[in-house]
Amino acid sequence: MNSLRLVRYGLWGAVAIAAVLAILVAAGVFEGSDADPEAGDAPVNANVEFGTPFTLVTHTGEPITEAAFQETPTLVFFGFTYCPDVCPTALAEVSGWLAELGADAEDLEVYFVSVDPERDVPERLAEYLTAFDERIVGVTGNVEDVHAMLDGYHVYYERYEAENVGYLMDHASSFYLLDRSGDFAGTIAYNDSRDLALERIRSLIEG
Repeated sequence: MNSLRLVRYGLWGAVAIAAVLAILVAAGVFEGSDADPEAGDAPVNANVEFGTPFTLVTHTGEPITEAAFQETPTLVFFGFTYCPDVCPTALAEVSGWLAELGADAEDLEVYFVSVDPERDVPERLAEYLTAFDERIVGVTGNVEDVHAMLDGYHVYYERYEAENVGYLMDHASSFYLLDRSGDFAGTIAYNDSRDLALERIRSLIEG
């Protein structure tokens, strides 16, 4: 009986602790994370600084800075050209969105920022992007500068070894939505529907 009573008390204690933790999380006591995995690792805490100055290059070799993200509503996808599935799917989808938006897309910028600058030189990006809407701008640079930019925008990326191609990159799979000031305005997740994606883009454009 004593052992059963101890087990029962232990279970009650675990339930009580779980309830307390839930209350604390809801109250924001454990709001230490900079990113929400469901939002493509983008910052969700207003106290987290988003963005950083950077100087990189486009797929045409032109210099690009953070100012490019502050001129018009912007979609940014972080990926790499050797990506076997997520990146080509995402870029094909955004190409379709741009076509469906019609004239509204004139007030929108779309960037594909490489998380693999070691291999994604401008020429490689330029060749890769010919398969998608010509309005998508590729962005890369030297390894240190790209990594600093990715960290400043709270982008998840991690290299891992893979057969035949040497290595691949695990990375965030959501589009970042940036408003006219370059501030984080939400995401479009990889599995979001076309209608939801278009709704969020139109809302972004309308401000």
